[in-house]
Amino acid sequence: MSENSGKEAKAGKKPGLLGRLFGGSASAVQKGQESASGPDTAPAGPESQSLPSSVSAPVAPSTPEPAPELQKSWLARLGAGLKKSSDQVTSGITSVFTRRRLDRATLDDLEDVLIQADLGIEAATAITARLRAERYDKQIGGAELRAILAEEVRARLEPVAVPLVITPGNGPHVILMVGVNGSGKTTTIGKLTSKFVAEGKSVMLAAGDTFRAAAIEQLEIWGQRCGVPVIAKPAGSDASGLAFDAVTAAVAEGVDILIIDTAGRLQNRHELMDELEKIIRVVGRVIKTAPHTVLLTLDATTGQNALNQVEIFGKKAGVTGLVMTKLDGTARGGILVAIAAKFGLPVHFIGVGETIEDLAPFTAGDFAGAIAGITPEGAAKDDTTP
Repeated sequence: MSENSGKEAKAGKKPGLLGRLFGGSASAVQKGQESASGPDTAPAGPESQSLPSSVSAPVAPSTPEPAPELQKSWLARLGAGLKKSSDQVTSGITSVFTRRRLDRATLDDLEDVLIQADLGIEAATAITARLRAERYDKQIGGAELRAILAEEVRARLEPVAVPLVITPGNGPHVILMVGVNGSGKTTTIGKLTSKFVAEGKSVMLAAGDTFRAAAIEQLEIWGQRCGVPVIAKPAGSDASGLAFDAVTAAVAEGVDILIIDTAGRLQNRHELMDELEKIIRVVGRVIKTAPHTVLLTLDATTGQNALNQVEIFGKKAGVTGLVMTKLDGTARGGILVAIAAKFGLPVHFIGVGETIEDLAPFTAGDFAGAIAGITPEGAAKDDTTP
């Protein structure tokens, strides 16, 4: 018997489900035999049956040192994150509007600028159509044009700017994180966990990216920082079996939220996408309505490829919402406008940096203003003024 288990026994306290499920107290990292994974997660052979499981113990949340970035306002950080898209739009407007009167050639050139900024054909044609109807053959400056651009972008993004709602119920709210390699899934999980804990919610994490030992270690570090338990197994373990164990533990322990990490996978690798479908089926065997939320993390630097990711992951994993990450100044954030127009999926969060505070709920007006190059104070410089 472990030292912690002995203390519990002396105090007459029965070990929690985590301790019973994984062979020890939930207050220490324990390893034991893999628990049953249900009919849909039967191990491939005897070797896989001996893989140990572990639960990383929650510890007191640590307080990170404040970064210089935190002194900036959110709008300033968002503007810096969307700098590439904003610069492309505003420099294009400046080059197009060498003439102060809006004519057909100017409108055609402007449409090209907006499409090249990844805003999408629908948004580009709608914006130029509005200008043609309201301002054709009239004088217009860059500041006025950017204000119109911000209005049109905001109108397209407001319907998808939807907060992530954790539904209260009889069991944990299960969030499945999906996305391609390097999209920022694990880091986003850590930031979301910190926010949920700050709101007073109990959280459990599952290190479902069993292909990479580094991903497991990264999630365990986030668990220690946030003071929440992490369900983990050695690299190479069956991901669907781990998901089954995690949901079982979350139900028994009565946590509010379970967040399951998954391995990054290319949307064109059919065998990997099939494995993701298996994880979803297994989770549903424990809680019929789970996963309740499937969040797709999108790397903003991928541009048009993000459209393909949303389409394929949507079909295979039933994506319910989006998180756009890596809006760090090199990104093509305009693609979010095209995604909203084509799929209409809720955009819950956007990330502009590495700190916890750099992940924030998505706000259509702020994003639209940053794309159009409008300052946080609301004033757009007229670049066409001689």
